[in-house]
Amino acid sequence: MKRTSLSLWVSGMLLLGTSAAQAALPDEATIYKNPQCGCCDGYVRHLEEQGVNVTSVHDAELGKIKQQAGIPHGLGSCHTIAMGGYWIEGHVPMEAVKALFEERPEVDGIGLAGMPTGTPGMPGEQSAPYDIYSFSDQEHAPFMTLEP
Repeated sequence: MKRTSLSLWVSGMLLLGTSAAQAALPDEATIYKNPQCGCCDGYVRHLEEQGVNVTSVHDAELGKIKQQAGIPHGLGSCHTIAMGGYWIEGHVPMEAVKALFEERPEVDGIGLAGMPTGTPGMPGEQSAPYDIYSFSDQEHAPFMTLEP
């Protein structure tokens, strides 16, 4: 009986390890940005601190990249990232990025409009909720809200 309990416990731990591995951030990302944008460089450093190898593309037409990604008009930010089969628009906090890769919803990506203070790459403290949206084909829906 004890052997069966131990076997079940080990099997359960292996399953938990498998789901945790699936939720990990991808190893690589590509950021499309303006070469003079310092806050974008800050976001790159933040991703690299999470163990993601980031390739920066400075000469892409950002409007075309955002259109290709399906980012809704008016909800853009200063950079767009291709990562693990998804698009990440703007200074999305890691809590939301990690939730995207844990949940793996059927969307093109997630974003955070503008350049809110306190987000990765932006100075200051969070003073208002971050309304992160999901998007597909230029249509958006709420993904999550991160309160200050």
